[in-house]
Parts: sequence; structure tokens; C-alpha cells
Amino acid sequence: MENFRINRRHFLAMAGATGIAAATSGGLSRAMAQSLSGTSLAILPSEAPSNWKAVLEKANAALQAEHGFTLDAQFINWSQYGQQALLKFTAGAQFDSALQALWLNMAQLQQDGALADLTGQIDKWPNLKAQISPKLIESNTWNGKLWGIPQVNSAARVQHFSIRQDLAEKHGFGEITDYDTLERFFYTIKEKEDGITPYSMVASSHWIYAIPTPTAMFNQHSWENPYTMQYLFAGSGLRFLFAKDAATTGSSSPIPFWEDEGVIAALRKIRQYYNDGIVNADGMNVDRATIDSQFQAGRFASNWSMTDGTASNQLVNLQRNVPEARLAQVLPFGKPLSEVKPVQTFQADNMVVVNANGGDLDRALALQDWLSVRENHDLIEYGIEGTDWEPVGDNGIKQLSQYAFPGYALLWRSGLERRSSFMTESEKKVFDWAQNYDNFTTDTFASFVPDVSPVREAAAAMNNVIIQHANPLFFGVADVDAQLDKLKSAADAAGLDVLQAEMEKQANAYLASRAK
Repeated sequence: MENFRINRRHFLAMAGATGIAAATSGGLSRAMAQSLSGTSLAILPSEAPSNWKAVLEKANAALQAEHGFTLDAQFINWSQYGQQALLKFTAGAQFDSALQALWLNMAQLQQDGALADLTGQIDKWPNLKAQISPKLIESNTWNGKLWGIPQVNSAARVQHFSIRQDLAEKHGFGEITDYDTLERFFYTIKEKEDGITPYSMVASSHWIYAIPTPTAMFNQHSWENPYTMQYLFAGSGLRFLFAKDAATTGSSSPIPFWEDEGVIAALRKIRQYYNDGIVNADGMNVDRATIDSQFQAGRFASNWSMTDGTASNQLVNLQRNVPEARLAQVLPFGKPLSEVKPVQTFQADNMVVVNANGGDLDRALALQDWLSVRENHDLIEYGIEGTDWEPVGDNGIKQLSQYAFPGYALLWRSGLERRSSFMTESEKKVFDWAQNYDNFTTDTFASFVPDVSPVREAAAAMNNVIIQHANPLFFGVADVDAQLDKLKSAADAAGLDVLQAEMEKQANAYLASRAK
């Protein structure tokens, strides 16, 4: 945070009485931005997009002229991102911002003092403030503090299936809306389509196949009852489920995921799918980029998807290889979307955080403010207009090149995101549904983020247990009953009782604070 104090003193020294008055009103961000210098380094997942050098040169010319600093990005392959980003924070590396999330290391970093406190900071940057919903800030505030800038392009996010609709119709399936029909589709593809695997598993997904949040891919009970969220201590890998009546009883009564009947049924289903060839046998070891390329080559009939409007982008390369291919989004709730109100925490899956010990807070936020302007946002996210993309209508886009920037890691703004010209009618329907907060129910523990500090040793031990004994269950590579016995025994030895008791203590305190 020292860099922040230096910048503030520098600004105040230059400002004088008039400048100080402006700083206490709407002039703060402009005065701060004009006093900045250097390079704002962002740590991002994936690979540098094609044409990135030309895009960065154009962006930096504008940034330098407007604010006196430039942007740089260090891209880290997804397979290494979690570990390497964590090491950069703990080693005191010099960078301004990075992608973080609860599913990465964000809670641990916050509790270790590695993240800058952003509480109230967004109000000082008018372009950024205009693009971030107050509801989003409220939902991503932990115990009254904001530790990252939420990156979303919809109100809610529900993982689901993207399927080859051309194959579905070829074999007599129309719109698939329930799990039983989806499963029949899987087995029909296995029986009648040589060389096509029904569903593509990927190593980074693991628990999402079985544990509800509020749905899990192969947890049929969660699709028919999408009202359960999982919660975990940072770094433990162990996901707890709370009592359904916690709000009324004041008792959270957390259980580890393997005590939930819906989860166990999902694990058995996954094992069945593995044995029957419904899912790829290498799922436990294959990365997302490899799976996406194989899906686009026509080797899978369905893939993981999220309600973020990006699934249809697969069509571009898919139709190059399989011209007749079409995609559809399947959320097998068993009823129309208008009749479903899944629980949500409205916590963003992805957050831009500021490095408290080796970054510059003002410069990081000035960049976020600059990226909240349509022209600047479009340049970084989509590339150079006329070369990498062209606009379609007011908020559409036709991609002209292979430029692909991880916008979710730096500049997603729901009001600025363009819709792909390739977006299917099926995805438009799902994406529109996900834009409205009123289509969802706020979870009882929506803003609860447990503090791992009191149980850090047990959490670290449990993480090893989950990797060794739970992950094989999520991919179906081990007998369910025998593997569950190993998991339970190892979890007990690692300190399950300590984690469970601390989780209950903190969750009950959260309930009590909300009841006041």
C-alpha cells in the first residue's frame, strides 16, 4: 500500500487548495490519473491473443497521452495460473493487478494481507462506477469490505451443457429440457455415432460434475432442485453444504459433500458414464484448450457451458470442420426457465484484485476506469476494429480474426459486452434470462466467506486429501464405494472435525449477524 500513499501525497502537493476541493468531489480520479506514470502490469490467464502487439501499441498510445502510464500483461497458461499467481503475491512481485476468485486463492490472499482494500474506491472513478451495479458491489463485499472488482457480463451464472443440436435432431431429439432426455441423448450418441464421445470432461472442472453450486453437471437432483450452494475454506478443497432451514433455525449444520445423497448419486452416475464411454477416459488429465479444440473438431457431442453468452463462439471453428454443426444450450431443470428460480450468491466468479505489496492502487484503478469506456474496452477485448472485428448493430460483433482476449480477467462490464453475431437463438434465450436478478433467489449465505486462518493447517492437509482421494471420484476413474472409504478415512485423519466445527461456528455467527 506504500505506493498508494506516495501517489496521494504527490497529488496533494501538486493540487493546491482548488485541486484538493476538486479531489473531494468528482475531480479526484482525473487528478490522480494525471499524476501517474510507469507501467500497469496485469497478471492474466491463458495465452497472449493474436495481434496482441499491435493492440497493445494502440492502447498504450492512448493511455500514455491521457494518463501518463502504459499497460502490460503477463499471460500464464491456465494449467499453471493458480499456483504461479499465488507465488507472485507471496513473493512480493511488482505488478498492479491480477485475476483472482474464491475458486482460486482470493480468500487466502485477502486473509494474508496481500490484496488492497477497494472499499469506497470505485466511487472515485466515474467511468468504472457507471458500469458496476450497486447490487454487484453489495454481493461481492465481505464483512463490509470490497477486495476486488467483479468481472461479470450477466446477473447470474449457471453452468450447463452446450450440445450438438444437429446430432440431437438427427436422432429424433428436439429441444432437451430434462435430465432423463439428456441422458438418452448421451447413450444414443455413444451407440450410433462412431468417433464421437457424448460429453467432454476436463481436468480443471473436477468438483463441478457432482457438487451443486446450485447445479452440478451430472447431479440430477441439483437440476430438479437448484437450491443448494457449496462453501469451503480457502485452500482446503473441501466443500460443505448447509442445512436448508438454516435461515429459520439459526443453525448452519454443515456437512461435507459426501454426506449429500444427490452428490453420491452423481458420483455413481459419473462412474457409470466412465465405464460406458459416455465421457472421455482422459478427463482427469486433459486441459480446457485441448478439449475445446477437440470439440471444435467434432469429436464430442456436448461440452461444459456457462450463462455468459460465449458458448456460441465455438461455432466458428466447429463449422469449419463440421459445416452442418449447430449448437443449443441445455439447462435440464425439467421445467421452463420462467418457472425456475435457482439460488445464487451473486458473487462474481472472477475478480480483478490489486496487489497490496507490490502494486500501485491508483494506477490499477485508473486502468479499470479507462477500460470502462466503450472504445477502450472494445480495443482490448476484441482487438482492432476492421482488422480483428467489426460491429453488428448497436452491441453485436462479428469476429474477423482469431484474436481472443480473456476479458473476464480484466475488463468484463455487463453494459459493454458485445454479443457475437454467431450467438444462437438458444443461447440468446439463456443469456437474456441470466441478465435479470429477479430470475434468481439469493442464497441464505450469499455474502459469507469463511476465514481459513484458525484452521489453516487442517485446510492444507485436507487439500491434499481432496486431490488424492476425491478427484478420482469426480472423473469416475475409481469404484465409488471403495474410493469413498479411502476419502472419508483420509479426511478424518486430516482434521475433518476441526474444519467442520470451525465452519459451523463461523456460519452460525454469520446467520446471527444477518438476523440483527
